Amino acid sequence: MYHVYILQSKINNKYYVGHSHDVDNRLSRHNRGLVRSTKSGRPWQVIYQEDWESKNDAYRREMQIKSYKGGEAFKKLINR
Repeated sequence: MYHVYILQSKINNKYYVGHSHDVDNRLSRHNRGLVRSTKSGRPWQVIYQEDWESKNDAYRREMQIKSYKGGEAFKKLINR
């Protein structure tokens, strides 16, 4: 099973969208500064997660969420 997740920085309130088969491990990597694109926003917290059967489906959903560019559809996801 794969997961699409949205992280929020506790420092600057920015968001990061990604996918992984192990969200806990991935969050740990983000918070340890091992991911270049999220290093400056540490610490991060998971604020949204979806489960998908395949990596391909999770990746497509990640790209769809990223295409929202913080608009209304994105706000609906994070305000659930």
